[in-house]
Amino acid sequence: MIGRVTLVRKEMTPTNGSCADRRTQALLVFCITAIIGCGAAKAGDSSPADSKWRIRGRVIGLIPDDSSTHINLEAGAARIPLNAGVSVDESVVPELDVTYMITPHFGIEAIAGIAKHDVSIDGSDTTLTGLGVTDNMKIFDVWVLPPTVTLQYHFRPNAGIRPYAGFGVNYTAMLWNDASDRLERTLNSSVDIDTSSSWGWAAQFGVDWDIGGNWFANIDVKYVDVETTASLLVKGLGAGLRVDLDIDPWVVGAGIGYRF
Repeated sequence: MIGRVTLVRKEMTPTNGSCADRRTQALLVFCITAIIGCGAAKAGDSSPADSKWRIRGRVIGLIPDDSSTHINLEAGAARIPLNAGVSVDESVVPELDVTYMITPHFGIEAIAGIAKHDVSIDGSDTTLTGLGVTDNMKIFDVWVLPPTVTLQYHFRPNAGIRPYAGFGVNYTAMLWNDASDRLERTLNSSVDIDTSSSWGWAAQFGVDWDIGGNWFANIDVKYVDVETTASLLVKGLGAGLRVDLDIDPWVVGAGIGYRF
């Protein structure tokens, strides 16, 4: 299913780089504090199969397997398909996840993280080119919050190397949209952006391996179904652009964790 992206102007202060840095630093501090706190809460080693909780701090790369419909130019009741779509760039961010083991084999994992993605024109269209909007031109960025919950099966719960697989659900919230300065200068107009949030499925495979005591290292790969509809309202032209976009990122992560 393909979602829709609508760009609409919102009366709010755009997110800037320093704010993003503060969010990243705060999340890293939270990850470290949580892991240290778990270590203080339980002294000594325990059997992996006896550990009910696992907390991991990871660095993840989000690699979109993206595709989009053609952009539609909307002016009044007219809707004109153009010969270009959009693409989404990759992102690297910190992430925190918590797993509760229902049994030694089955666990529930919840992850939290936030990422910023740039959205650019993909393809060439004479109408867009006439306006100065060219292929690969960034048109806006969006902050994405994709909380995901998966039910996992752990194949070797008491081994030093413990592979697992999971399947679950994802909700992706598109939080802040900001038209690029270049787009607004090119069109000589302010541009309002709106993007829709979506529900989807998620699948994962990962491995934990002990590195000493209750500490372990982790690698994890997820595929997440994410779609949106984006709309851009170009106030100076009295027209808008609309496109449906599947983002569908591969989420590749590595980090350390603590079990207790």
